[in-house]
Amino acid sequence: MLLLGGTLRAQSREEDRALQTLRADSSARTRFVTRATLYGVGCTNLFDTYLSPQEYKGIDFRISRESIRMTRWMGGKLSLQSFFQADVGYAHNRADNNNMFSGLANWNYGLHYNFPITSNFKLLAGGLVDLNGGFVYSLRNGNNPAQARAYVNLDASGMAIWNLRIRNYPVSLRYQVNLPFMGVMFSPNYGQSYYEIFTLGNHDGVINFTSLHNQPSLRQMLTADLPVGRARMRLAYLWDAQQSKVNGIKTHTYSHVFMVGFVKELYLLRKRH
Repeated sequence: MLLLGGTLRAQSREEDRALQTLRADSSARTRFVTRATLYGVGCTNLFDTYLSPQEYKGIDFRISRESIRMTRWMGGKLSLQSFFQADVGYAHNRADNNNMFSGLANWNYGLHYNFPITSNFKLLAGGLVDLNGGFVYSLRNGNNPAQARAYVNLDASGMAIWNLRIRNYPVSLRYQVNLPFMGVMFSPNYGQSYYEIFTLGNHDGVINFTSLHNQPSLRQMLTADLPVGRARMRLAYLWDAQQSKVNGIKTHTYSHVFMVGFVKELYLLRKRH
């Protein structure tokens, strides 16, 4: 397929009517892709007993990119979502005598079944593959200054989407929650160095099964799409709570992030032979 880039903008009434006709066509709906790129900043709370018994609080910088489109599966009621985000945090402890850097990349990919409730409100339920990789680095630790983060989860996911008008101004609201219910995580044992794992080969027990009992985590996002001229702006709030208790090590990363960006609607063109 070929991809027509840029935001779909009606340059004339004829083009606008043509786009509305395509959106109403059930076979053409699967070729519309909604993409959003957001940038944000917020606060973070870091805790990792492998590195320190103290909590660290600071700032979080984040970027995200999302793609959603309808599919032909199950009568055209399944939507496909791809969501990538990456963040970098910088935090300090309460005594203000040490600092930590953190970084995490997260990619979610999965399907949601759409349940239309009214003409402008629908609920979605489905599942996602949740891939995560990153690090936490302490500026003062000598022997073990860093801790790797690597885990894969299967998430239960739900959404609510409400298209409304406020004084004839169109607004699209969305709430999404992702709950990991099973997965695998890499974690050293408490006090075990990475030299022991990767050089000496003492890697027993570093790959662990996770579920709600040892990795009770949650990601929630609230977004509002607003038309600005011929563009669509997205405002978002993200609450990201990642925590675990594995191999005697307790960790958590709590982030509250406010994000802003723009939404593009693309149309996939069939390739001509």
